[in-house]
Amino acid sequence: MNKLLTSLLALAAFAGMSAPVIAQPAPKIVIVDMAKLLDEHFETIEQNAKLKADEARANEEMEKLNKEGQDLVNALKEMEEKGKNPALTNDAKEKLQADMRIKIEDIQRKQQEVQSFRANTQRSLQQRIQNFRKVLFDKISITVSDTAKKKGANLAIDKSGFTHIGLSPVIYSDTSFDITEEVQKEINKGRPAGSLAVPATTSTAPKPAAKDDGAKVTFPGAK
Repeated sequence: MNKLLTSLLALAAFAGMSAPVIAQPAPKIVIVDMAKLLDEHFETIEQNAKLKADEARANEEMEKLNKEGQDLVNALKEMEEKGKNPALTNDAKEKLQADMRIKIEDIQRKQQEVQSFRANTQRSLQQRIQNFRKVLFDKISITVSDTAKKKGANLAIDKSGFTHIGLSPVIYSDTSFDITEEVQKEINKGRPAGSLAVPATTSTAPKPAAKDDGAKVTFPGAK
């Protein structure tokens, strides 16, 4: 009985060793340029137009605030000139100095208003850009995945990014593996009639829209 059991176990082990190995299918990889798809998406073009309009309005408001501040500065300078008049009485000088202190406080408040407006505008626009790009990237990724699956691919690589050493993760790829144009055609199927066309530039990605010229409101002796 022991010999029979030993023989059966040996036979089973041999059968297991001689079983054919099932080969895994070779991975099929496709390449896509996500930056191109994002930059040239019709929704990006429309968003850029909105940001440009908001930038213009923000700059107009900034110029208005700076003009108001400069008017205050000019008024302060006039007071200073009046203070140089030797004919002024002590009471007049005290009143003028009090008025100048009030004017300086007004200028300081205007400086803070300019700085706050600029910072809030930049923060708001940056947040809009980040939110927009994230939502659109997710939408594009779905179309990329669907296109890759239709081609039988099981891996899609973005060639537009950079590694930690500043190089593209794709050193070489046959153009037949690139599905960027196919994905772009799928995206444009949902493009509304009359939507803005892609401008003739190298990139149409949204950019921060508020100019950072610094607060222009200054007054004598202010830092």
